Amino acid sequence: MISNYKITGGNAERLGAVPVQGGVNFAVFSAHAERIEICLFSPDGKTETQRLSLPNRLGDIWHGFIPGLLEGALYGLRAHGPYTPQSGHRFNPAKLLIDPYARRLAGKLIHDDAILGYDADAAQADLSLDQRDSAAFVPKCVVTADPARLPLMARHQRDQIVIYEAHPKGLTAAMPEIDEALRGRFAGLATDAVIGHLQSLGITTLELLPVQAHADESFLQRKGLSNYWGYNTLAFFAPEMDYTAEGDPAEFRDMVRRLHDAGIEVILDVVYNHTAEGNELGPTLSFRGLDNASYYQLRADDPRYYVNDTGTGNTVNCAHPMVIRLILDSLRYWVEIMGVDGFRFDLAPVLGREANGFARDGRFLSALRQDPVLANIRLIAEPWDVGPGGYQLGAFPPPFLEWNDKFRDTARSFWRGDGGIAQLAERLTGSAPIFDHSGRAPQASVNFITAHDGFTLADLTSYNDKHNLPNQEGNRDGHNDNHSDNLGHEGPTDDPAINEARALRRRNLLATLFLSQGTPMLLAGDEIANTQDGNNNAYCQDNPTGWIGWANRDRALEDFTARLIALRRAHPVLRQRHFLHSSVIPDGGRDLVWHLPDGAEPTPGDWQNPALRTLGLELRMAADLPERDGYAEDAAFVVINGGQTGADMVLPALPGREWNRVLDTADPLTQDRTEPGPSVRVAADSITLFVPRESAHDRHDRQDQPD
Repeated sequence: MISNYKITGGNAERLGAVPVQGGVNFAVFSAHAERIEICLFSPDGKTETQRLSLPNRLGDIWHGFIPGLLEGALYGLRAHGPYTPQSGHRFNPAKLLIDPYARRLAGKLIHDDAILGYDADAAQADLSLDQRDSAAFVPKCVVTADPARLPLMARHQRDQIVIYEAHPKGLTAAMPEIDEALRGRFAGLATDAVIGHLQSLGITTLELLPVQAHADESFLQRKGLSNYWGYNTLAFFAPEMDYTAEGDPAEFRDMVRRLHDAGIEVILDVVYNHTAEGNELGPTLSFRGLDNASYYQLRADDPRYYVNDTGTGNTVNCAHPMVIRLILDSLRYWVEIMGVDGFRFDLAPVLGREANGFARDGRFLSALRQDPVLANIRLIAEPWDVGPGGYQLGAFPPPFLEWNDKFRDTARSFWRGDGGIAQLAERLTGSAPIFDHSGRAPQASVNFITAHDGFTLADLTSYNDKHNLPNQEGNRDGHNDNHSDNLGHEGPTDDPAINEARALRRRNLLATLFLSQGTPMLLAGDEIANTQDGNNNAYCQDNPTGWIGWANRDRALEDFTARLIALRRAHPVLRQRHFLHSSVIPDGGRDLVWHLPDGAEPTPGDWQNPALRTLGLELRMAADLPERDGYAEDAAFVVINGGQTGADMVLPALPGREWNRVLDTADPLTQDRTEPGPSVRVAADSITLFVPRESAHDRHDRQDQPD
């Protein structure tokens, strides 16, 4: 089957394959190529039917127009140029390449030596040239027109956000309420079962692990495993085919529309820091074959090799103008066409790396912050990579939020018994020493106890050690320092005392999360005590280990989690938009006061006392703050008791009102109990929340007043 299309000049205005009246315009960036070919394929993708060289070049953009070509046509690219790895160039026209701007892919990547640009058996392998055609093993791009833009939803106020981090397949793969044909797909996320669960919890924002098309590494395939998490991107615009019926982007858009109708935002975890091509011994799939020296950071002393600030073998060159354009175009596509509300950037310091390391005002970050489409969406950084100076917590510019691993580690350590209360106090109040600069708000700190990368909450309280043997890496993978605690037995047990201690620890950790200033993030499944059987690196477990186990859901913990989120929503004093520094507010009180059990404020010596395990946190809010939003309540008192015995705590003065105990992790059924004071008893290993209510005396006097 041979096609007989012609090609004319076209234009360089939009990169990628763009259906227009009468045909398709192609535009491809490559600064160092000598020729770029469009390769057309039969509808089944098995036969290459024609090659057409892009006839024109404007700057570094090669372009052409193919009259009569229709939407749905399958294509790939081939790039001619020097194969001189010592100079950073790895052109090989025998290798079919994925268009970086492809909206949709057809077929899966098949690992075969033909996708390597070199002869794997040669002495210095990557310096050799392999001339086998790779087309049979590489996904084909699909000419796809962009549909109409999705309307933006009215996003939640920044202090009201509650993030739910979930795998796009794992959330529904074992959910019995969903039709089996929809499980594990975007369509499954749009079902009433999922939306109802998110709404019952009080979730405002669904954060999905990578949904962009990705590839499994060959070493995983040889083991019968896969890159389940998806942090190995093939195409920045195309949705992962496994999460759709046939790779159709419309299924993703429909999911977003349904979630938006339910008032739920959608954030995507995106991987722009590296690609699936790996190091110099990896396959030639896209960037490497199109313009290796432009798309990737190469070692200055030997450009044969890649900078590896990501730990994956390559690092995308986010300081190159055309790479910046590619990433910004991709982000705008997911916002404007696919409808998403924001992004969490994996290994985000890579995005700000310049010649001298990370720069918060680097070229990509500056371009992103001024973009009229992207500057006002949710932007979240994972503020570390593995390169020099890669730990950048607190260093990202507004409006970025940042994953706060110090919150995670401090909360875990405190409740395990080996962490200090002074460090916990910082985390409870938004980690101000880290984030209180450059006009940032407490919401800049994304607080979490667990995330996809590590133990689940249930496993955090059930295992001292990781149990990753199913990953087939000899239990060497995954973090070793987890600040976890099995509370007396490794793994599942029938011991009721241990199980109750574990349940209490989970409630304490969740209460720490939702009663802290900042932006809380809940790992999907933690609310039902989901387990991964002690695996703290389930990146390759596309099976019940990595899926949420809905059949064994802990209904009591689920209800408790929903109550915590409801309390946070109902009491703005728990989610203030400015940092608290014990400042005087208009009523004469202070916005933050710490209390020892006897009511006194801690001295510097008290803060340094490792034996101090009980502390009260009094929060106040001025009446004229916008986040009050009509709420009359303006105070809260949080008592943390990490001690092994109960304690008496003197309540702060509250003229004309009484403190009401609305939460007690030691007694999860407690919801509304007036405490006349002057002191209260709090249980060992517990968090207790008190909020004001009008005193019985004043309530009686007011009721006696005439209308």
